Amino acid sequence: MIRKLSLLLIGALMGASLVVTLSVAPWNATGIANAAGAETYRHLNLFGDVFERIRREYVEEPEDKKLIASALNGMLTSLDPHSSYMSPESFEEMSVETSGEFGGLGIQVTLEDGLVKVISPIDDTPAHAAGILADDLITHLDDEPVRGMTLSDAVDRMRGRVGTKIQLTIIRKEVEQPIKVEITREIIKISSVKSKAYGKIGYVRITQFNGQAFEGLKNAIADLEKEIGEKDIKGFILDLRSNPGGQLDQSIAISDTFLDQGEIVSTRGRNKEEVKRFYARAGDLTKGLPLIVLINGGSASASEIVAGALYDHKRATLIGSKSFGKGSVQTIIPLENNGAIRLTTARYYTPSGTSIQAKGIVPDIFVKQELPDELKDRFPQTSTTEAKLKGHLEAEGETTDDANKEEGAEDKKKETYSPSYVPTELEKDTQLQYALKLMRGEETNVAYPVKAEK
Repeated sequence: MIRKLSLLLIGALMGASLVVTLSVAPWNATGIANAAGAETYRHLNLFGDVFERIRREYVEEPEDKKLIASALNGMLTSLDPHSSYMSPESFEEMSVETSGEFGGLGIQVTLEDGLVKVISPIDDTPAHAAGILADDLITHLDDEPVRGMTLSDAVDRMRGRVGTKIQLTIIRKEVEQPIKVEITREIIKISSVKSKAYGKIGYVRITQFNGQAFEGLKNAIADLEKEIGEKDIKGFILDLRSNPGGQLDQSIAISDTFLDQGEIVSTRGRNKEEVKRFYARAGDLTKGLPLIVLINGGSASASEIVAGALYDHKRATLIGSKSFGKGSVQTIIPLENNGAIRLTTARYYTPSGTSIQAKGIVPDIFVKQELPDELKDRFPQTSTTEAKLKGHLEAEGETTDDANKEEGAEDKKKETYSPSYVPTELEKDTQLQYALKLMRGEETNVAYPVKAEK
């Protein structure tokens, strides 16, 4: 069970995994939504009493700064899994990471039952090259036990001077003995967009929505048109599998790349009047060519905004498995020189007005990604989802009739999750292979090509 302390950060990188950042909002100490009552002030006095008792009587003299930071973090993480306090150092590092270049090992992690759990290794990083897998549990760092450390402490220890080594001890499901892996720290330059021509089909993979994603996509489309020939391209495949999200503005710009008009996403805060809508501008860079979007259980947040917008506008056929289901927006609020808070301030909705919070996006065509034989006995067969995170925001809009309705076999199949695993070899990539065959006409399905409504 994931503890309240669980944060989704980039291990040894401290990134904004599974987070859509709406904005960096200035701190306004007077902006209080509701006046605090007498009972609230009594509780604050209780906090002060406990704080002073700890300072006076704890067996070792505590550091005031750490006590306050822990209290702030505990308060925020009790709200939902994506709200948290960031120290000045963490805030500065997050700002660097979202630009697309930072230092570390290249793994996304959370804290589970006192151990550091790997969400996924990032493509083309030292951790990826060393064979670190999703769901690995890190028990020791250079033979020092992780249990008892905070996630921030563990991440700090995984950082270090470029070129230095660190030894991770990990335990892996179905593997009897702990595994020791030595990794050399490097500067991580995240190229979030990769492209390739498969005959007359343009393939673009976006691994995360950092500040370089939109420019990377535009360049990839231009390169593919030049390589294949602008008049010869049959269509595009946009791969958002295992993409944990990133910046809201990037997801909007990338959706706009394939749309000519209409709403892309809306965000709604606690008050009904707190609604913001974002629209596409005229001009589809792909000129309306057929589009397939690949998603899986690791496609979250900003990935789901893009997939949801293209699905609702009947611009793309979605292939793969059900997405993660993170439909909340986090705002980064700087606290002057005292770091920042990452606070969940709104839910986001697809153009049809649907919230996918704790539900996920269901593909038009379910295709399970098959695992290589050597991984079947030690790779998780299902995906961790938003609905499984302790303290997650509940799904909204689901009625009793929806919950109890009879579904056909095909509907149930589409709702199935498959492992968040993306093979590096084309011949082993079941989902991409199906998409290519569909676009070439070697496979047929009523969901492709999608019939856009006028």
